[in-house]
Amino acid sequence: MALILIIASLIFLWIISLCKIFLLPRTPFTKHFTLNGRAFRKRNVLLVIAHPDDESMFFTPTINFLTSRGHYVQILCLSNGDADGKGNIRKQELFQACVSLKVPMQQVKTVNHPDLQDGFGKVWNHSLLGKIIEEEITSHGIDMIITFDNYGVSGHCNHRDVHYGVCTDLNNFHVVSSKLLHDTSRGDIEVWELVSTNILRKYSGPIDIWLSMFWATLPSNGTIQCLVNEHSRRSFTAMAQHKSQWVWFRKLFVVLSSYTYMNTLRKIK
Repeated sequence: MALILIIASLIFLWIISLCKIFLLPRTPFTKHFTLNGRAFRKRNVLLVIAHPDDESMFFTPTINFLTSRGHYVQILCLSNGDADGKGNIRKQELFQACVSLKVPMQQVKTVNHPDLQDGFGKVWNHSLLGKIIEEEITSHGIDMIITFDNYGVSGHCNHRDVHYGVCTDLNNFHVVSSKLLHDTSRGDIEVWELVSTNILRKYSGPIDIWLSMFWATLPSNGTIQCLVNEHSRRSFTAMAQHKSQWVWFRKLFVVLSSYTYMNTLRKIK
């Protein structure tokens, strides 16, 4: 009887949380991605990921938020996911997934460098990553970067290296090219990281919205943005484009993962 009550309570909380997510985007927000408190303007955003499917598994709330408000989104994928010899297939799957997320193919770039190969235990050179990211920033006039935090959601070493590659790039900018960072026509480049959560929150689905919103109000956590997925079905549609990866446990992940329903971004610069 107690077990039935617990299950029923969880189902009820899941439904209430979904309703909250569906209704929340209709609530006006006053400070989403303003520039140092100034008036809203469209941003040139660079999303930096490690593998094809990272955008669909982890970042769809962010991508949907940005594209629906007319921001320019450029996606840089620092490998083609060739761990199983399917690099060319996964590259095409990435393009198809991004199109379903309203990001045109010409705004998606994959890197296939011999020193940046997909795989656990494959250590990526942070300076090389920083150089590639810097080139992308310069080519597209980027004024905002979004990437993984230093744990990388799943703890995958490639995710973590991407984070440090972005940080290395920022340090290089400070030392070598401070003019680019502080060009008055573009303003400062903002950098945001996707906050990793513990395993219970990670697999709590939409229920995590309550904890995320509370966590964002704590001043000790810095500048936080909670972005609700306004088009949750796109997460499933986008991930389904990765046919080579669309196995049962990833289907389960998309359903249960809190990253399908909300992204919590923390400003690191």
